[in-house]
Amino acid sequence: MLIESRSRESVMRLAFIPPMKPKLVDRPPLGDGWIHEIKLDGYRTQVIINGPDDIRAYSRSGADWTKRYLGIVEAARELGVESAIIDGEAVVPGDDGRPDFHKMQRVIQKDPYAAILGAFDILHLDGHDLRDIGCKARREMLYSIVKPGTRIQFSEALPGDAASIFYLIDQAGIEGLVSKREHSVYRSGPTTNWLKTKSYMHTDLDLIGYEREPGKPAVARFAEPGTGRYVGAAVIALGREARERLWAKVKARAGGAPPNEVMRKRHPSTEWVKPGLRARVQHLRGEEFLRHGSVKELLEGDS
Repeated sequence: MLIESRSRESVMRLAFIPPMKPKLVDRPPLGDGWIHEIKLDGYRTQVIINGPDDIRAYSRSGADWTKRYLGIVEAARELGVESAIIDGEAVVPGDDGRPDFHKMQRVIQKDPYAAILGAFDILHLDGHDLRDIGCKARREMLYSIVKPGTRIQFSEALPGDAASIFYLIDQAGIEGLVSKREHSVYRSGPTTNWLKTKSYMHTDLDLIGYEREPGKPAVARFAEPGTGRYVGAAVIALGREARERLWAKVKARAGGAPPNEVMRKRHPSTEWVKPGLRARVQHLRGEEFLRHGSVKELLEGDS
């Protein structure tokens, strides 16, 4: 909501607005009336401008992250507006130019000039609340104020049909696609007027635990190779023969240690496994922990 506290100049001061959150779906929506954008792999960020000397950047939960985004704040000062609320995704480019979430995690607290903002919506501009205006019109207003070559860049809509766009995104190794109804108004919280479709990737991980409970799918628990960091669980999506072979190897390596005592208490039904097993896991791209994960292959060479 907007806080209508008055300054000495009797100007409305803008405050953080909880973001509109797209629903995760398996495939992008078909048909006309949608805007499709690349899903940027970073941190949801809201930039609030209350004059050139009062610009702040907030996380999706409303935490003040201004000090982490000084480069973005300086770019916002150059937009030439009196006041605004801009919605976007702060990202850090990798060596190949694509957003690199893991690099962002490493540098965001060390280098306040590392991030750029992919701006995709504007909620308020120069005294006007824009949330009841359609998404396409809001984006046109945003486009009109963004300056090329700065740390605030406009998130362009992608031409073509949704299925073809998503195929190309998946092939390029990009996290996913966000689709928005052209005429959708801006409302905080979850919505079906914005949809996100994530692409999948495959990762080879160390299998550290196996859980079988009656009436539930069998799941395996995994750690990151080389670090031992727990990254989550995945359903065993193997044929009968491969599943039995995996179970035999798990039993042969029974008696391993969980990553910590908290994990032991949280997952009492898990059979922890000694080191030596590795599997290929399919999971959603761009997540810190496994999400929608499934075991596709027990890698040969394990014993």
